[in-house]
Amino acid sequence: MMNLIKPPVKNITCGYDTVDILSECTVGVKRGEIASIVGPNGAGKSTAMKSIFGLLKIRLGKIFLDNEDITNLLPQERVLKGMGYVPQTNNIFPTLSVQENLEMGAFIQHEDFSDILDYVYDLFPVLKEKRNQQAGELSGGQRQQVAVGRALMTKPKVLMLDEPSAGVSPIVMENLFQKIIEIAKQGTAVLMVEQNAKQALEISDIGFVLNQGKNLYTDTGKALLSNKEVRQAFLGG
Repeated sequence: MMNLIKPPVKNITCGYDTVDILSECTVGVKRGEIASIVGPNGAGKSTAMKSIFGLLKIRLGKIFLDNEDITNLLPQERVLKGMGYVPQTNNIFPTLSVQENLEMGAFIQHEDFSDILDYVYDLFPVLKEKRNQQAGELSGGQRQQVAVGRALMTKPKVLMLDEPSAGVSPIVMENLFQKIIEIAKQGTAVLMVEQNAKQALEISDIGFVLNQGKNLYTDTGKALLSNKEVRQAFLGG
């Protein structure tokens, strides 16, 4: 389901209690590329992200990172292996300052992390300006930057974003997507779930269209945008 080197592992099945939400689902992303999981509400997009990060146990299938089977690792162990995850909600510490939030993301660093902190501040200059301000006082877009920045502090091999544009204006979304492109260009694999499917596919190297927990289409972002059936069913024509 998640693999940075060899072909993606297939057939991930998982859900809640006895109900399967995903059925034989396959996704993957390579270093330096962006992959988007799109589809209608209830398609299983966020469930896929939770299963990849270990928040939801899978019933069938395997999850790999850099050719290593991490299927049975706990979320914190996956972070140590190179996974960064930004959930859709509750993704910052609102009473801590911006800098304290970022420093919380550096908990796995056993050496000076000033270089990665400088990288985050260069990527999101407004955070440097507001570094001493409580994160909960920021705008929605700025809080999302804090959440992404904190995940980057772990120096992830793969950055997973669950609905990064949720609750932000179109202009803020466009700026955030440009930052995601910049992150990928630095060699990080980016996997995101997005309700704004058209905008997500425009910046994606590969896209996965889910429907009722199954892979309906898998292709390059450009090809999916050009697919008449995908446009009519999921992109508003």
